Amino acid sequence: MATEYSPVTVQITERIAVVRLNRPLALNAINAELRKMLTSTLSELDRGSDADAIVLTGVGERAFCAGQDLDESAAIDTTTLAEWLNRQHAMYQAVRNVDKPIVAAINGTAVGAGFQIALLCDLRVAHAALKMGQPEVKAGLASIVGSYLLSLQIGHSLNQQLSLTGELISGERANQLGLVNDLVAPELVLPRAIERARALASLPGKALRATKQRFREGTQSGFEEACSAGIRYQLECYSTGEPTRVMQAFLARRDSQKTN
Repeated sequence: MATEYSPVTVQITERIAVVRLNRPLALNAINAELRKMLTSTLSELDRGSDADAIVLTGVGERAFCAGQDLDESAAIDTTTLAEWLNRQHAMYQAVRNVDKPIVAAINGTAVGAGFQIALLCDLRVAHAALKMGQPEVKAGLASIVGSYLLSLQIGHSLNQQLSLTGELISGERANQLGLVNDLVAPELVLPRAIERARALASLPGKALRATKQRFREGTQSGFEEACSAGIRYQLECYSTGEPTRVMQAFLARRDSQKTN
């Protein structure tokens, strides 16, 4: 299980496991180590008997998860893309596979893969001022898996708007759209998520697990198709060199600001 210095930490209190993405200096962005540990941690907690429900959140006040770590994704090319995305999709599947209740406590920015992880949880708690969405197109990437997950939550027209423009929405707007279940003050995000998780865990377990399983069954083929299409379309994007140019330019600006 994760330790205090891991990219993913776990704290179990009164049978509720709080899983924290723990890369605050990188806005809890997903890299290989975090991806692997989150996948294994969720599986262990779901199989184990120490916790009845899971709350997923980020360390710090700035971000739940800022998506893919650009240092990693900028180094990807067409020869390594498929394997990289398959590992990413395995992480998403690990969230989908959790039979126990899992609630996202969105404490800050949730974009790209971070937004998608939140969408994969059973319920979401957030505060009004944070930003969320899928800005992949701005990095030269197609919005494929994210747009599929959004299609399970909102209508086609708005999905097109968010996926094609890459614009972010506030927590307040997300709550209005039904993407967020509870909107609370920033300091209450985690307590409310724990409260939600505990309430779900108090329900008859078999009925809850069966209901979750039916939701998975009804969407699994679409999810798998989106993941396969994601590889195909991202290969087309990476073959142009555009994603690499955009991300490397961003990293260069970031590094320049650090040295000034």
